Amino acid sequence: MFKNIYLLKVLVAGLLLQTTLAGAADYPQRPIRVIVPLPPGTATDFIARTLSIPLSERYKHQVVVDNRPGAGGLIGSEMAAKATPDGYTLVMVAPPHTMATLLNPNPPYHPVKDFTPVAGIALVPNLLVVSPNLPAKTVLELAALLRNNPGKYNYASVGVGSLAHIGGEIFNRAANTKQVHVPFKFLGDAFTETMADRVHYFLFTVPSASPIVREGRLRALAVSGSKRSSAWPNLPTVAEAGLPEATSDGWFGLMGPVGVPNQVVSKLQADVSVLLRDPKIRESLAKGGADVPNDTSTAAFAKLMQVEYERYVRLVKETGLRAQ
Repeated sequence: MFKNIYLLKVLVAGLLLQTTLAGAADYPQRPIRVIVPLPPGTATDFIARTLSIPLSERYKHQVVVDNRPGAGGLIGSEMAAKATPDGYTLVMVAPPHTMATLLNPNPPYHPVKDFTPVAGIALVPNLLVVSPNLPAKTVLELAALLRNNPGKYNYASVGVGSLAHIGGEIFNRAANTKQVHVPFKFLGDAFTETMADRVHYFLFTVPSASPIVREGRLRALAVSGSKRSSAWPNLPTVAEAGLPEATSDGWFGLMGPVGVPNQVVSKLQADVSVLLRDPKIRESLAKGGADVPNDTSTAAFAKLMQVEYERYVRLVKETGLRAQ
């Protein structure tokens, strides 16, 4: 009897595997949902929508961007983690996907272990921007000013755990200083307060900060990324400006829940890679301040996620960051 039950279980498992493999071979057969755990208008949303249109055309099935903001990104990412692992629910992740879990005492998911990496999509650096009357004209001058005046100055973000918050703390740590964090609900308020010299510096993504800097109302000192931004080719990186420890890229990539079949992951990665080599798509991303990584493979993105997770764990521990 027990032998028959065991054989039955093996048979059922085999049939399920065959069904999964068959479905993977024909993927996709219906629309795909890409969850964006942040509001419309964010860099994550921009990158997801830039990719969704050509991917829909390639698959002959709609790739739907589904914004599910809330709790610093926890709500949308949790939905993705708990979705059926068939490749029809994906999530576009960025640093808040990881940082939100480290700032929450009871996170609903692990940012690495509970997901299947698919592909790296884009890198978006921050612009290091200062208020118009701040005497610092270079990165090293700003670092010295802050270091010599602990707690006197403050920096803006658009919320705890946001790209701006992470970038600001990485910069402060590199400059060996502690300054006051001022989170704003709206980007416009952060700009207004910085122009009025009530906030002194910030690190916002290139797409969000570029317009106000190009108008000449705020001054950019550098980009935070590992390479120069295509949107600001004449602006040095923080490393070129003398503070390499302040380097931070806003990384963006596609993930699915744990268990997405390898065949589906391979197909998605290959198709996304083809699209990211298209000059028109690269130009669209570049206009928004996003650059395509040199390596968009699943393995490279998986390694990046692990490295950045470990970096953020250290950052939270060493700086004492916590939800506000």
